[in-house]
Amino acid sequence: MCGRFTLTVDPADLQTLLDLIDVPLELAPRYNIAPTQPVAVVTSPIDRKVEIFQWGLIPSWSKDPSMGSRMINARAETVHEKPAFRAPFARKRCLILADGFYEWKQLEKNKQPYYIRLADGGPFAFAGLWDHWTSPEGDERKTCTIITCEPNELMSQLHNRMPVIFDKTTMWDWLDPDAPPLALKAMLAPYDTHAMTAYPVSRAVNRPANDSPECIQPA
Repeated sequence: MCGRFTLTVDPADLQTLLDLIDVPLELAPRYNIAPTQPVAVVTSPIDRKVEIFQWGLIPSWSKDPSMGSRMINARAETVHEKPAFRAPFARKRCLILADGFYEWKQLEKNKQPYYIRLADGGPFAFAGLWDHWTSPEGDERKTCTIITCEPNELMSQLHNRMPVIFDKTTMWDWLDPDAPPLALKAMLAPYDTHAMTAYPVSRAVNRPANDSPECIQPA
């Protein structure tokens, strides 16, 4: 799964590095993004605008918004058929922007958090899905989920899943409205293990309230 991640890059650099067009300048560095919190999302390959959604997908048909806290990830193998994800997979795919994420390796007596990023340290995008939910009182929310797949060689040493990662050469294909389902499914594959790096970090990241550079410092 993917349960925490970061987006620390300066907004101007983010715009340049990922070929974005509209990035909010007030986008603050985040070192410990947790479920139900705001995340930076792109839904259109045309305007390439960064919007802020809530992490944890609430299906448009849901009567219970708390469902979102259980929908932070979607499995690549079944994303096209699960009721909560089937329609978004067809029509509401998104890119969730990041520059690293965390995973916890099971040790003999506890779990050690690791920080994982691209080897070049640059930003990237998770494959995501989004939906638009409206409460009976008219409260509107745009929410999203991160798609996970089988791990690559690096990630298999830490966990049995990893998020689907796109770099700027592949990310826009995911938003192509004309892409056939088989092509979309083929994109949901592990990222190149040789283009990634991981190292242990402080257990400070275990608490969502800790959102500072300390979280990504090597242990």
